[in-house]
Amino acid sequence: MERIIGLIDAPFTPFYENGEVNYEPIEKYAQMLAKNGLKGVFINGSSGEGYMLTEEERMKLAERWIEVAPEGFKVIVHVGSCCVKASKMLAEHAQKIGAWGIGAMAPPFPKVGRIEELVKYCEEIAAGAPNLPFYYYHIPAFNGAYLPMPAFLEAVDGRIPNFAGIKYTYESIYEYNQCRLYKNGKYDMLHGQDETILPALAMGGAQGGIGGTTNYNGKNLVGIIEAWKNNDIEKARELQNFSQAVINVICHYRGNIVAGKRIMKLIGLDLGKNRTPFQNMTDEEEARMKAELEAINFFERCNKF
Repeated sequence: MERIIGLIDAPFTPFYENGEVNYEPIEKYAQMLAKNGLKGVFINGSSGEGYMLTEEERMKLAERWIEVAPEGFKVIVHVGSCCVKASKMLAEHAQKIGAWGIGAMAPPFPKVGRIEELVKYCEEIAAGAPNLPFYYYHIPAFNGAYLPMPAFLEAVDGRIPNFAGIKYTYESIYEYNQCRLYKNGKYDMLHGQDETILPALAMGGAQGGIGGTTNYNGKNLVGIIEAWKNNDIEKARELQNFSQAVINVICHYRGNIVAGKRIMKLIGLDLGKNRTPFQNMTDEEEARMKAELEAINFFERCNKF
């Protein structure tokens, strides 16, 4: 299977004021991401509030992203759901409309607590799109699935024909590297934490990743990889430290899904508010966040249209 080289963005889902999905900004959104060095999108995941969308909305979003994607821009569709039959149906749809790949995180309910449970879940979903690469999205902070990923790779190896690898969004660079080393790098290990791209490059040999702050800070995050490839470690460190400074700001305002989506408005692409039960930012909070971002010169360095 083709390996992902470079960074894939996890986009936000645009909403109208009444909470309905707004498909209109997606074409401009895709063009902006490509312009700033992103290689594709992983839609309907955590940043996209995927579990708060109807199945019809998720399918229409997938269709729209594929329709407007620039040439060579990968569209990976997150199809995870608490209902495995719905997930398999979403996978079938993704393959039918020409998605590049699919992925799924473990369901938040019921909590997956055993390797076999997770393998069986992934196996049923991946079977819905046998011609597409399937990625498991490891983000235990969201679903409580704190399972050892090397053991998961051993269990899934040879069982799911289209299993491509893991989107690894967890703090253990050690475990990430152990997964990367499994059978001499058999599986594609996509780094999933924007705050630690540089150590993943240095220790884990990362080549691809999927991020959330890439929506508005992608140019700097792509720059980390470019600087590393050019053996400019000081530049890579500066860019990683700046990217952490941006993350420090959004952590003051309920993280990427809430604060990051509001940053998109500040850089020129209003994607609306978050769906209930997210607590949206107030205008006062937005003003404070903007001041904090200005203090680190974010708007001189952020993604540009």
